[in-house]
Amino acid sequence: MIIVNNIKLNIDAPQQQATAAAVKKLGIPQSEIADSFIHKISVDARGDIKFVYSVGINLFDEKKESFFAGKNRDISVKNIQPLIIPTGEKVMENRPVICGLGPAGLFCALVLARQGLRPIVLEQGEDVDTRTATVKNFEKNGVLNTRSNVQFGEGGAGTFSDGKLTTRIGDARCGFVTDTLVQYGAPQAIKHIAKPHIGTDLLVGVIKNIRNEIIRLGGEVQFSTKLLDINIKNGTVHSVTTTNGVINTQVLVMATGHSARDTFFMLKDKGLSMEAKPFSVGIRIESLQTDIDKGLYHSLAGHPALPKGEYQLSYNTKERGVYTFCMCPGGNVVAAASEEDTVVVNGMSYHARDGRNANSALVVSVTPEDFGGDFTKAVDFQRHLEKKAFELGGRNYKAPCQTVDRFLQNKAGMNTGRVEPTYPLGVTECNMADLFPQAITDSLRGAMPALNRKLNGFAAADSVITGVETRTSSPVRIIRGENYQSNIQGLYPCGEGAGYAGGIMSAAVDGVRVAQQICGEYKSKI
Repeated sequence: MIIVNNIKLNIDAPQQQATAAAVKKLGIPQSEIADSFIHKISVDARGDIKFVYSVGINLFDEKKESFFAGKNRDISVKNIQPLIIPTGEKVMENRPVICGLGPAGLFCALVLARQGLRPIVLEQGEDVDTRTATVKNFEKNGVLNTRSNVQFGEGGAGTFSDGKLTTRIGDARCGFVTDTLVQYGAPQAIKHIAKPHIGTDLLVGVIKNIRNEIIRLGGEVQFSTKLLDINIKNGTVHSVTTTNGVINTQVLVMATGHSARDTFFMLKDKGLSMEAKPFSVGIRIESLQTDIDKGLYHSLAGHPALPKGEYQLSYNTKERGVYTFCMCPGGNVVAAASEEDTVVVNGMSYHARDGRNANSALVVSVTPEDFGGDFTKAVDFQRHLEKKAFELGGRNYKAPCQTVDRFLQNKAGMNTGRVEPTYPLGVTECNMADLFPQAITDSLRGAMPALNRKLNGFAAADSVITGVETRTSSPVRIIRGENYQSNIQGLYPCGEGAGYAGGIMSAAVDGVRVAQQICGEYKSKI
């Protein structure tokens, strides 16, 4: 396939003009073109607003396509390779076990099931429909289920998010993940928009469809089932103990997600090689979506052809980086606690992104050196902030809250204006400076005015901040070798919780990667 990039058109221009312009730039007769289509669309908001297209072109004579590689800086050739799943020589005596049914576990299980290896998936949370009801009960009544919540359950933490699929990893497996999501119900548009997202409401159905396919292929999913222990003999996984009993296995994929703290400590006690890794902490900032649209699109804000405005902003102090994360256009702040007497915030959007507010995390980086390289101290730091947020909120799962102007002036409370907080359990006015160490507070205060100059309206005086955001990524990395196994043979650390991903797409890709490794070693006993 030939890719012709950098086709810029006015936002009212029909897409057919993009393909026509690409054919012209390529300089080849229409008679030699088998088909042409929109490969990617993005928005260039610098100066006059434009849509920027990448156009895919297939020739009848595929051999001729390589001729165009490097012909023009806007022209490239992409060879689409199917995902190769090898088959190993060792017979798998017992079924593989996967701990966790987030994106990593879900895609790992799907690939293994397609190869006839009949995985058993353990998920301490509930199926996605029951889990949704449990989350709503927490939001309405403050009744927290520590096993099934925004962090734990079918689909992982990404289920209650924007369903964002952007990633920087550049792995060819991304195409397989995208195609699979579309196959099981995601919108076709995620294959060509520059910043694809599914939305919480649509993602739920996709997850269920993939789970049902795993079961149809001989796999098994055990919900409300917690991994309690790993039984190791001679440095090799022998079996696992769960709340439902013992399962014999020599292959255990640990795809727990970034919040499985008790599991991390259990793995440490079993002798796994683990280390602290960088992560970030901070707040959720809510602004009017119309302000964000105006800041990006200026006079064209609100044009029906333009997507809801998105941003990704960063600022560096002398010591730390500050950046936005998990930006949710037209979204809500969600109650993301998974431990009693703690407050944690996150963000989500539905597919339509039609809420009044935009929100994102605004977080400050922390490093292993802050904790002497000890991941247990990093977890303790997260917990300390979450418990402090619970206290500041009033010890009833309300979130501490402040407007930006008051935060910058070091004055407690809210100068209530146009922005209404969306945290579902309610908020309590406070001073966020009472929540964080001074270095975090200073970093946030330095970043807000600077980032507002980059995007006017992002940190307006009446923008609302709630806390605390601590679950940006795992504070732990479980060391694995080139064979994707830990120092315990047969145990495969996988996904975001193990420290090898950062979002839905990269976690799913890591699940595929680990499954390929397992398939390359084993074949089904049947």
